Order: sequence, then structure tokens, then C-alpha cells
Amino acid sequence: MENKSHAFVAGLFALLLGVAVLLAIYWLGGNKDETHDYIVVTKQNIGGLNPQAQVRYRGIRVGKVSDIRLDPDDYSNILITISINDDVPLTLGTVAKLNYQGVTGLAHILLLETGKEKERLEPNDDKPPRITMIPSLLEELGETGMATLRQARELIGSANTMLSEKNQQHLTATLANLETVSANMKPALENLNGTLVQVKKLLDDQNVKKISQAVAEAGPLLADTRVLIGKMQVATDKFDVAIGDASAGGTSALMPRLNELATDFSTTSRQLSRVLRILEDSPQGLVFGAPALPPGPGEPGFSAGGEK
Repeated sequence: MENKSHAFVAGLFALLLGVAVLLAIYWLGGNKDETHDYIVVTKQNIGGLNPQAQVRYRGIRVGKVSDIRLDPDDYSNILITISINDDVPLTLGTVAKLNYQGVTGLAHILLLETGKEKERLEPNDDKPPRITMIPSLLEELGETGMATLRQARELIGSANTMLSEKNQQHLTATLANLETVSANMKPALENLNGTLVQVKKLLDDQNVKKISQAVAEAGPLLADTRVLIGKMQVATDKFDVAIGDASAGGTSALMPRLNELATDFSTTSRQLSRVLRILEDSPQGLVFGAPALPPGPGEPGFSAGGEK
């Protein structure tokens, strides 16, 4: 009877111990949320990523990597199976990115939303939906660095070609020619500077006023010239009429008319001669006015020898 009691106690103890172990395992394992599988597709190198690696959604841990394998239909693709909690709001615009933690070299998958497609990505356990992986920051820097190095290499090659011995000789000759041209241009620039100074003095306020006055006086002078030409035309017409009148009265009146025409021609000729003499002696008078007359006897500055 006593042996049966010990056996019963031992069996009850073993049963309780098993239940306690199960409870401990359940407690230590945490809550078991329902998960769904998704497949991340990439062509890039995934060094540092291992099964059981973390999967984070915008920095929050939401699952883990369950499998990594090559795509049997296209060996250039790598298929990464991830198990994600059911409550994670994945959409058609969700992309994956390989992220590295610290300096350990261990990688995890980071899920990001592009915002292009807001429709929910429905899970399917029979055929898991696929998520595209975009290049990581290190790969972008690597590609940019390689492109920069290629451009630098091309630039150095072009510089070496441009600075070949033949081109260096041409460049030296060109610099020598430029130096010679610069030396020859220096006197011309100095002369130009002096010319500009003279032009500046010529176009000062006083000379500008004289030019304006001369322009104003040139108008009446030209008008007088037109009047003189008109008078000469009238005189010519009168002469033609007198010569063409064959009547006795016309013949008898020819001499007075000729005298009148001669007087008109004489007056007009003197006026026109005076204008032409002024223009011939001092053409600059149209711009700067009539030149001052030399001083006469008894006036300041007069000299019998013609020198002041």
C-alpha cells in the first residue's frame, strides 16, 4: 500500500513538473502573433544578412528572415522569405532596404513606404507577395564613388593628352605670342588713353555749349543760303524772260532789266562769296563759332610784326 502511495506521488510530481515546464516555455517564448510570409526580391549583394535576421518596419521590429535562396527561374535574383506580423500595414508601395547595424557588419531588412501606392498588400500563404529591394546607402555610395573615379580617370587621361609635349610647345609659343602682343598693345593703349583724355576735354561743358550754339546758328545760315539760291533762280527766270521777249517793248526794256539783273547778281554774288569765304577760311566756325579777329592798332595785344 505504501509503495502505491509513493508511485502516485511521484507520478503527480512528474505531471506537475511537465506542466510547469510547458508554462515556462510559453512564458519565455512570449506572445505568438500570427505572421504571414512575404518574399523580398533583389539582385544586389546581401553580405551580412543571415536567416533569423531582424525585419524592421520604419525602425520597429515586426518579423524575421526565415529563408534565403536563389530564384530557380532567374538565378540573378535572390529570394529572401520574411515572416511579418499580421498587424503590419504593408502596401503596394512598400519597398525593402538592406540596413547595417553599427560596425558589426550584421544586416537586417528595413521596410519603407514610398507613398506611391497606398493600396494594402494582401498576404497569401500559398503564393507570398513579392517586395522589391532598393539599393542600400553603402551601394549608392559605392556606385557614386565608382562613377566619380571613372570620371576622374577620364579627366586625367584628357589632361595628359592635352598636356602632351607637342601641345606644351604650342602652348608655350602661344603664351610668348600673347606676351609680345601685350607689349605691343601697351603704347597703343597709352595713346588711346591720351586720346580719350583729349576727347573728354573737347567734350567738356563749355565746348558742348559752343557746339549747341553752332548748331543753332547753322540753321539760319543754311536758311539764308536757301534764300540766296532762290533769289538767283528768280534772277535767272527774269533773264530768260527778257531774252525771250522779241517785241519792241521787250527790246526797249531789255537794258533796264539787264541792269536790274546785274544788280541782283552782284548783290547775290557778294553775299554768297562772303558765306563761302567764311566756310573756306574757318569751317570749324560751324561748330565752335566764328574765330576772334586779331587785335588792331591801339588794341591790347597788337603787334606790328604780327606777333603777340
